[in-house]
Amino acid sequence: MNNEKMSLKKVLKSCQDFLTNRRTIRGASITYQVFWNLTLIFLILLILGGAFAGGVGAGYFASLVKDEPIRSYESMKKDIYNYEETSNLYFANDVYLGKLRTDLEREEVKLDEVSDYLLKAVVATEDEYFYEHDGVVPKAILRAIFQEVTNSSVQSGGSTLTQQLIKNQILTNEVSFERKAKEILLALRLERFFDKKEILEAYLNVSTFGRNSSGRNIAGVQAAAKGIFGVPAKELSLPQAAFIAGLPQSPFGYTPFTNRGEIKNNLEPGMIRMKTVLKRMYDNGSINEQQYNDAVRYDITKDFIPPSTSPQEKYPWLTFEIEKRAVDILSKILAEKDGYTEDDLKNDEDLKNEYLALADRDLRQNGYEIHSTIHKDIYDAMQKAKDEFQYYGSDIQVTEKDPETGEQVKVNKPVEVGAILIENKTGKILSFVGGRDFSQQQLNHATSAKRSNGSTMKPLLVYAPAIELGSLAPGTILPDLPLTLKPGSSKPWPSNYGGGYSGLVSARYALAKSYNVPAVKAYVDILDKRPADYLVKMGFTSLVPDDFTNRSTVLGGLTNGVTVEENVNAFGTFANGGQFIDAYMIEKIVDKEGNVIYQHEVQPVDVFSPQTAYLTYDMLRDVIRSGTAASLNSRLKFSSDWAGKTGTGQEYKDAWFVGINPNVSFGTWIGYDTPKPLQVTYKGLSYSNRNIYLWAQLMNAAYDVAPDVVKSTETIKMPGGIVRRSFCAISGLLPSDACSQAGLVETDLFNAKFVPTKVDDSLVLGRYVQIGDKKYLALDSTPAEFSEAGLILNPDYIEQIFGIKINPQHLIPAKDRWAKILLPDDKMQDNGKVPAPVSAHVSGSTITWAKHPEGDIIGYRVYKNGSKVASIKVGSALSFTGGNGSYYVTAVDIAGNESAPSGEVRIGQVDNPGVENPGEEKPELPPTNPPDDGIDEPGDGSGDNNG
Repeated sequence: MNNEKMSLKKVLKSCQDFLTNRRTIRGASITYQVFWNLTLIFLILLILGGAFAGGVGAGYFASLVKDEPIRSYESMKKDIYNYEETSNLYFANDVYLGKLRTDLEREEVKLDEVSDYLLKAVVATEDEYFYEHDGVVPKAILRAIFQEVTNSSVQSGGSTLTQQLIKNQILTNEVSFERKAKEILLALRLERFFDKKEILEAYLNVSTFGRNSSGRNIAGVQAAAKGIFGVPAKELSLPQAAFIAGLPQSPFGYTPFTNRGEIKNNLEPGMIRMKTVLKRMYDNGSINEQQYNDAVRYDITKDFIPPSTSPQEKYPWLTFEIEKRAVDILSKILAEKDGYTEDDLKNDEDLKNEYLALADRDLRQNGYEIHSTIHKDIYDAMQKAKDEFQYYGSDIQVTEKDPETGEQVKVNKPVEVGAILIENKTGKILSFVGGRDFSQQQLNHATSAKRSNGSTMKPLLVYAPAIELGSLAPGTILPDLPLTLKPGSSKPWPSNYGGGYSGLVSARYALAKSYNVPAVKAYVDILDKRPADYLVKMGFTSLVPDDFTNRSTVLGGLTNGVTVEENVNAFGTFANGGQFIDAYMIEKIVDKEGNVIYQHEVQPVDVFSPQTAYLTYDMLRDVIRSGTAASLNSRLKFSSDWAGKTGTGQEYKDAWFVGINPNVSFGTWIGYDTPKPLQVTYKGLSYSNRNIYLWAQLMNAAYDVAPDVVKSTETIKMPGGIVRRSFCAISGLLPSDACSQAGLVETDLFNAKFVPTKVDDSLVLGRYVQIGDKKYLALDSTPAEFSEAGLILNPDYIEQIFGIKINPQHLIPAKDRWAKILLPDDKMQDNGKVPAPVSAHVSGSTITWAKHPEGDIIGYRVYKNGSKVASIKVGSALSFTGGNGSYYVTAVDIAGNESAPSGEVRIGQVDNPGVENPGEEKPELPPTNPPDDGIDEPGDGSGDNNG
């Protein structure tokens, strides 16, 4: 033991001597200095290298972002909040209709309107250091540098919410270091300008979230919440919030819906992603263990909502019409901002199309509220009534080109319908029917289809303008005769539907019965005053120069036709006291900040005087009371001060009815898209009655849901300046005594400025011969005993009042009140011969003879003992009963010529002994034109002559 201690001491002593040895100390000093110097050199090189690398990196970074402009706060704010937001559509009274059709549905939401669960879920999933960093996370920057330097094929994530917002709103999705460098720079700048809440709110509105339950693409958490779970973002539960928060990583991979709105067969990716979000929320303390466990076990699939019907699917014609009109309005607003006027757009088609395109994009991106005038309940009720109507008529087969194969194929086409309801005082379009089936035909037959408007044109183009110009009043007499009113034609034109003519008729009656000839004649009388200018004032937009001169225009023969909207809208002028108020469907447009950028303003246009408007309205009342629309009265559920007009297109290709009351104007049209004649009769109803019944069914449907809107308890009030006057129904002038005797005095309304002042001179007192039911004008030589005094139509009047040659036989319609009127040409033709004798016979005390065979015979004279005892008119009994005596009979013609006596016949004993054979006695012939001395023996059997 002692030896070991001694050895250890020696070793220690040797070490001490070595270390304290001067030589050793000197060697150690040199080694230390070398090591230190090497360390310093390494550190210096490391610092210099790092500085160089940093400089190079900074320079490279600077080179990547050198073209990126320095953005101001205003610029970045505009870019960040410039995300597309779907515009919303509304019925009248702020009743929500739905979203405008778009490729991407989005609805903006404020941060305080988002569930706290969702806010925490998004932060935990997408950016756990969101509230700590300044826009970027350093390790993410280093990772991006490494990936760029190594040209890594796998790009890891790690972008902050701020960076994702920059990528979505300012930059592109391009994968490159240049884009990443700009993203970093802009993210840092964005964090300087905006607080965390603003950035998070923008992110939540920008991000895409796959598809909704109808298969449409969605963006923004509000659209996601409503489109997937049917609740607003504020009401999302924890599992729902976690599911939505997980979608942005792979929107179409995790979305539960297909593009057809069906639930996917494999929902597992979305479920796994939801649980990942919940785990991250639990890990960062956003939820506790109990919340986590409950949410993980929750069956989120039961919250997925079924497919919803888009407004385009439920209201196709309506949504497209609102969209079209909103785009038109916005195009004018945008053009005005750029210094253009509405006339500039009208006159430059390219400029117009440019602004329509800009407006269309603007409408789909900027989240407007489009408020329409459409009354939802009425609109829904009318669509239902339209679908239930049973009397449209049969389908027709037409040949069309197949859009896919290009081959000509035969397809069935139904009778189409167009209808529109307009509020008179405002012009609001309350409802319309665009067609039978949108899936088969997208054309809006109420607002876009242009057709001939048939006789509904008559009050608009003829009667109202003629009343305004003072050339016509309701009591004006017009000819319904076979006239030739087409220049260059030798045949009568126009004709009435159904054929036939009614002679002289009042304007009121002609309109009620929709006669064509009187309307065209009245139109010709004012054609030089350009009556079609009134149509322009009443909103007709498709007129061409020929429409201002063609006489067929009055019958609806327009070059381009007219829409149901324009036609019905014009009728409202009569209910508005002569003012035209243009129909409209867009009440206002509100931007997403709540500013009203468009508000419709009613701008009445003076068209007719109040007197003209009232007189026309009153005439149109008769169309429904007793005219072509009289069948309406039994079909309506309610009464009102209705006026209206029917119309038929050429060859029955169109059927119209427009009805107006103090509140509304409503019109219907039916016809085939490929113009073909409608069935004249279908299920026992004429084409006209079918359309009237449709009108009534749609109006009754509107009344059921909104009676106060369509029914008016008031009547159109008569303005001052209208008087009631009597007139002669032959001329329309003040009645004469002769007109009164004929029972042809009528009364009607007149504009006080244009009352008739001249007394009728169309009738003169004359004589006539009546044979049975027929009357013939007497000649100057016609014996008075065979004629009667009566009223004769003045021959001079006929040509004077009409200015044209007319067959007088057509002037007087077959009406009882005209029974006393004779026509100048109702003359029996004299054959120029003295009548042949008649053969008389006696039986007892009665003499009889046969009807004379000649056609100009007007009567017979009976002589007794050489003296006339009776004058018997043709048409009466050919017999005479007398006392004892010798008799003979003669025939008298229209010219007064008398035949030779018949053979003498005797009644009883004759006191004349010098004559053995009285039957062969030849008495002295009376003069050819004996004096009118009447009947010598008025009491002798005259009671049997039957006058």
